[in-house]
Amino acid sequence: MGQKVHPVGFRLGITRTWDSRWFEDKQYRQWLHEDLAMRKQIDSLSRSAAVSKVEIERRANQA
Repeated sequence: MGQKVHPVGFRLGITRTWDSRWFEDKQYRQWLHEDLAMRKQIDSLSRSAAVSKVEIERRANQA
């Protein structure tokens, strides 16, 4: 039997990109929680707006 692969993880970089693009060593947890809070807020505000995808990108030197 073959191994089952998650379709999104398999396609990242080929036909689809990451939903969040940033890298942080020290504040990773804080930024992750901010991303989740932003996505939740946008999702609750735009239920009827038909938003298909929310992408978050941060600059490398953002304080």
